[in-house]
Amino acid sequence: MTDRNDYSGVAALSICESLLLALNDHNILPEAEIMGVLRDAAATHENAAPLDADAETHKAVAALINRIIAGGNSVRRP
Repeated sequence: MTDRNDYSGVAALSICESLLLALNDHNILPEAEIMGVLRDAAATHENAAPLDADAETHKAVAALINRIIAGGNSVRRP
């Protein structure tokens, strides 16, 4: 990562994941809602890819979000 935008993106992702964990830990949002937020975000990028000149970025962002969903990083599971 050599680009300042990369650092900003990683920082934003870390902050968002921490917020999702806190919302779940404090029973503000259940796991199903958090997963829904992540699925909606992935779908937004998947749907934007064919419409945008920066399709590769949208595809990569959707793939990253889908990996987060698969890995369960944004919810604490027993």
